[in-house]
Amino acid sequence: MSGGVSQGSPAVVKPRGEHKGTIIFLHGLGDQGHGWADAFKTEANHENVKAICPHSADRAVTLNMGMRMPAWYDLYGLSANSREDDAGIQAAAQYVHQLIDAEIAAGIPANRIAVGGFSMGGALAIYAGLTYPQTLGGIVGLSSFFLQRDKLPGVSFSAVIPYKNKYSNCKFQRYTANNATPIFLGHGGQDQLVPVQIGQMSEQLIKKFNPNVQMHIYNSMQHSSCAEEMRDVRKFLSSTIAK
Repeated sequence: MSGGVSQGSPAVVKPRGEHKGTIIFLHGLGDQGHGWADAFKTEANHENVKAICPHSADRAVTLNMGMRMPAWYDLYGLSANSREDDAGIQAAAQYVHQLIDAEIAAGIPANRIAVGGFSMGGALAIYAGLTYPQTLGGIVGLSSFFLQRDKLPGVSFSAVIPYKNKYSNCKFQRYTANNATPIFLGHGGQDQLVPVQIGQMSEQLIKKFNPNVQMHIYNSMQHSSCAEEMRDVRKFLSSTIAK
């Protein structure tokens, strides 16, 4: 796996029943995967779904005055015009792709695998999911935002994309495998850190090339999750990767 992106082995919640699908869920800034693994043991638990909740490595985060903390990539800002850590995002997306590859190698088909996350982890899950070369079962972004806005997946763009430790030097890269993959977006109506308007803007950006997006707004929720949202995630997984 990509050294420098993650640390340690992911927290894993095994299904109690038949293993029909897997969700790979990425935590937010300053967090680790254990808390989300607990959520997949409780409110979001599905007896046929395995949850993999990895832990990011520590890095200096520009948005937090260069302090080192768990983060999937560097953050410079949260506005629509903020600079992005292109190299860090690509390395993190490669790591997520490797986790997906490992599940496929273990016998779970791509269309039974979902990627999801919270905040920066949700943003990474959306990007990594939309740029994966096989059709996935679902994508989940909670309290998140859209990465690489000038490189909309599904549309040709100039880029050098790492995948399986190899680089494509083609002038144009085109991603279409997940242009119809079901996407669940959840956001708090009282989120002051990543305002709900940013979540809604992400919804509209994604719908330009993937209309299969459902947006859930939890009016009293701040930059966090709640039992209702996690139950909705469980229902989403039931209808996509655990049918």
